[in-house]
Amino acid sequence: MIHPEKRIHCKKYRIVQNEEPVPGHRLMCLHAPEIAAGAKPGQFLHVRCADSTDPLLRRPISIHRVRRDEGLLFMFYRVAGRGTSLLTAKREGEEIDVLGPLGNGFELPSPGERVAVVGGGIGAAPLFFLVDEIMAEIHKRGADLTDEQDTARQALDFYLGAATGSLLPSLNSFLVRGVRVHMATDDGSVGYHGTVTGLLQQHLDEQTHIDRIYACGPAPMLRAIDELAIRRGIRGQLSLEERMGCGVGACLSCACKIKNFSGDGFTYKHACSDGPVFNIGEVWYGH
Repeated sequence: MIHPEKRIHCKKYRIVQNEEPVPGHRLMCLHAPEIAAGAKPGQFLHVRCADSTDPLLRRPISIHRVRRDEGLLFMFYRVAGRGTSLLTAKREGEEIDVLGPLGNGFELPSPGERVAVVGGGIGAAPLFFLVDEIMAEIHKRGADLTDEQDTARQALDFYLGAATGSLLPSLNSFLVRGVRVHMATDDGSVGYHGTVTGLLQQHLDEQTHIDRIYACGPAPMLRAIDELAIRRGIRGQLSLEERMGCGVGACLSCACKIKNFSGDGFTYKHACSDGPVFNIGEVWYGH
């Protein structure tokens, strides 16, 4: 259920933009200063897609990026059904009803840790906010990213995978900020030919040192990263992609299996209120 210390807002916010930067995907920007002020990477919004009861349920959409000083909040979402299709018709100046921020976000790394952030498909959406926050902390600590040694120690590796190059979102804003970008596509049209987990595995085999991994994407990708990290003793966190109904832990639609460390098998937790972020080694994938 909702933790009492969390400040959750539910109101209508003005749409600043709603564009299609990638085929079949939209980037929506809201002027939502209350949410932007308190949002954390990995949290999500529960969005009402229409003013009527059709569709009845809100849609969970991760927070893609935030500009706190301007009170702006970005959502990058895939058009995959009736709810998100209705969102594509929303225009600049209109308002939509939003509940958030919801869920538990990522924990930022400790100073000096070498970090890999791994996104698969639309799962990359919340990781942009995470990368922004990590790099802001590095700059706040006064790391001189123009120095070769500091760059090697502090820079972040951002791995991004998609089925084909046309589905990769723009990463231009990260190219000169101490972020090393690595791309993988299933068809080999851009970057590494294969899965993003295969690319990460290759880099680790080449003795690339990683202290912490963050990832979001489809379940098979998360399972592969979970197993890889456990084998190599790398800590980190995974954000699950689950269907959600209420978004606040009151229903069971997003129940996920979590290892029962006091016994055999697993127990259940809500991805919406207990997650969507869980520690590596915590999620039970079965056999």
